[in-house]
Amino acid sequence: MDSFPAPALAMVENMRAAAASDPARAISFQGAPGANSHRAVLEWEPDALPLPCFSFSDAIDAVKSGLAGCAMIPIENSQAGRVADIHFLLPESGLSIVGEHFLPIHHALMALDTKGPFGAAYSHPHALSQSRHYLRERGIVPLSHADTAGAAAHVADKGDPTLAAIAPMLAADLYGLKIVEENVEDSADNTTRFVVLAPTPLTPEDVAGREAMTTFVFEVKNIPAALYKALGGFATNGVNMTKLESYQKGASFAASMFYADIVGAPSDPAVNRALEELAFHCNRVTMFGTYPLARQRG
Repeated sequence: MDSFPAPALAMVENMRAAAASDPARAISFQGAPGANSHRAVLEWEPDALPLPCFSFSDAIDAVKSGLAGCAMIPIENSQAGRVADIHFLLPESGLSIVGEHFLPIHHALMALDTKGPFGAAYSHPHALSQSRHYLRERGIVPLSHADTAGAAAHVADKGDPTLAAIAPMLAADLYGLKIVEENVEDSADNTTRFVVLAPTPLTPEDVAGREAMTTFVFEVKNIPAALYKALGGFATNGVNMTKLESYQKGASFAASMFYADIVGAPSDPAVNRALEELAFHCNRVTMFGTYPLARQRG
């Protein structure tokens, strides 16, 4: 926890102590207090005890070790794309996705003083990407930091009036900064999707009567048209696939891995038929969880 900027450390320690008193209510997240992930935790479960962690791996380890009941992890943003490499983190973690949450993202430019000019702005790389036009138009150099709120704490700690941070407005209150300008994101509908990770997957009964999402990864066989054949069952069975991303595992480059989201649950006959056909054309399929749909797709 000592990797956080000094202005955040006292809050981190207080939140750690509160989470330790009732781990079942604790939800770990990556970032300093005031980060968007912190906001997502409180929106998802207002009575939760947020547990700030320096990295995504730390947030997952907190669940694995029993320090938190679940973790809130951002996986994709409407502007900047993939956030966390969930397809690498999940298989190693042994955790399951039990929920999803969509958070509208509004960034503010903040500094010790509103006068400027500002030579540079710190923030998480995705926040910088989401505000790149704003920064370029003003000649402000983007500088990467581990998270948005941590960037605000870093600027407060540096004490340099020419430095700014791009972070949620809450971070300005927490770290004694002043808001230079609100809503500096380049798109008004900027949104991040989070998933909730827990040690135990939801059962079919947990999602019964609710529209569900199912997430999994699969490795196709290294033969021509393998992906086409693997996906055919979803089309013929009317199962909507809302996300498909490819990635390489290892250095052989012999076969691609794919991360996928579908609408539906394995308890649905159509989904079962599609997954059976998928498995026939794959070396392996790993399920990450079935959970309630938080937002309609399509």
